[in-house]
Amino acid sequence: MYGILRFFLFLLTPEKAHYVAMDLLSIGLKLPVIKNIIKKQYGSNTNHPVDFLAIKFPNPIGLAAGFDKDARWLHLLKNLGFGFVEVGTVTPLSQDGNPKPRLFRLKKDLAMINRMGFNNQGIDAMVARLKNRPDGLVVGGNIGKNKITPNENAIHDYRICFEKIYPWVDYIVVNVSSPNTPGLRELQEKAFLTNLFRELHILRGQYPTQKPILLKISPDLTPGALQEIADTVRECNIEGIIATNTTISREGVVYNPKILEKIGAGGLSGAPVSGKSNEVIAQLRQLLGYDYPIMGVGGIFTASDIREKKAAGANLYQVYTGFVYQGPGMVKQLLSGL
Repeated sequence: MYGILRFFLFLLTPEKAHYVAMDLLSIGLKLPVIKNIIKKQYGSNTNHPVDFLAIKFPNPIGLAAGFDKDARWLHLLKNLGFGFVEVGTVTPLSQDGNPKPRLFRLKKDLAMINRMGFNNQGIDAMVARLKNRPDGLVVGGNIGKNKITPNENAIHDYRICFEKIYPWVDYIVVNVSSPNTPGLRELQEKAFLTNLFRELHILRGQYPTQKPILLKISPDLTPGALQEIADTVRECNIEGIIATNTTISREGVVYNPKILEKIGAGGLSGAPVSGKSNEVIAQLRQLLGYDYPIMGVGGIFTASDIREKKAAGANLYQVYTGFVYQGPGMVKQLLSGL
């Protein structure tokens, strides 16, 4: 069924199709008959609990940040079987992101290129929605800085987002690895991360519940930079890593080179990123030990892809581009195949 729907959705621009598909499903969820069909067809047999970071996840399949930027579709995503959803990346102020078009399908590669640029409605709009989040779904909050904020003031933006979102999510992710905000990846350096996590840990100490704070990293880090990340993780007591974000590389892409050149800059996600992500996960596992918490993301389409992530060292798994191509039955299919 999704194959037919996808045919028509893919006639739209990727960004338009994203909102049309999710809004239509959300409208259907309000109708009892459609809601029961959705739950039965896509959300059944998805109870496979996993303990991670002292949180009980209903199952190990999550939706990566960037898909539900403003926490608009949490009730729908729970009914589609996701064990957890990471909302954001959210910034203190709303921002439009980069000029359109900024999202592109590479169908032959089962991939996408995006240069969205943290388009979102701002932290206050997100928190208003999170106050009505569904029970039984783990929600993470992915936080970033506004484009207009210079790097020397970036900690201020992360503090604002952290304080406002903290009561309403189960874990928080620091995003310093998107390639689509100028200069953001420079914040992966040890000096900045040390100062930032020190600040966030102080803020967290004011709350009665100590929720985990994770770091999302790039797949384009050199072995030396990964070693520095590992050192920073130990020194700053960073409780988990999400590996990885999108890549600026076009390695492994068979799409028409002239069209790729025309598309231009942006982060590549999907099947071509799988190997790169797995390599980073495996290196982190070696550097950080057998029990360090790692979420694996990048190129997951099948249960076999998850097994590869697990073999590399990941504990939980996030999907994004695979969900775009596979459709609403993806979580159920993945869990059935594990």
